[in-house]
Amino acid sequence: MIDVLLPLAAAVEGQSPITELLHRFGIDLPYLLSQIVSFGVVAFLLYRFAFKPVLATMDDRNAKIAEGLKHAEEMKAKLADAEKQHAEAIKKAALEAQKIIDEARTSAKTLLDRETAQATEKTQQMLAKAEQAIELERKKMLADVRDEISRLVALTAQRVLSRELGADERKRYTESAARELTQV
Repeated sequence: MIDVLLPLAAAVEGQSPITELLHRFGIDLPYLLSQIVSFGVVAFLLYRFAFKPVLATMDDRNAKIAEGLKHAEEMKAKLADAEKQHAEAIKKAALEAQKIIDEARTSAKTLLDRETAQATEKTQQMLAKAEQAIELERKKMLADVRDEISRLVALTAQRVLSRELGADERKRYTESAARELTQV
């Protein structure tokens, strides 16, 4: 830059066409040089103490934003993985629950069948015992009825004949009445 300004400074000392041109436009070379130096110092100071820290802060922020975006992408991937694992866990739990329900139904059916069979068996046993008891009661009643009818036949025969029957006759009448009752 100094190389450019030296010919201009030399032209100011001698009256050259450049000097006349500069005077015509109202440019004073020493003031111009001082303003260029001042601007250079201000530009250097601004760059050094203002723009450089601002650019460094912007670079830091850009790095943090990039890191945040990277972290967000990682979190999205982890969330998707967690949702996938959650869905698999729910599916597995549903399958296990269905398996437990099926086992419970099978167990309940088996228990119901067993209890039904036991109840049926007990009912049949009770019916058989009741039939036996009825049969015994019937036989006892028939025996009691035969005895009573035999006694009544013997008593009727005794009154009809107006005499006392002997043991052989009474036995014969009783057996005859019993035979006729058995045939009916």
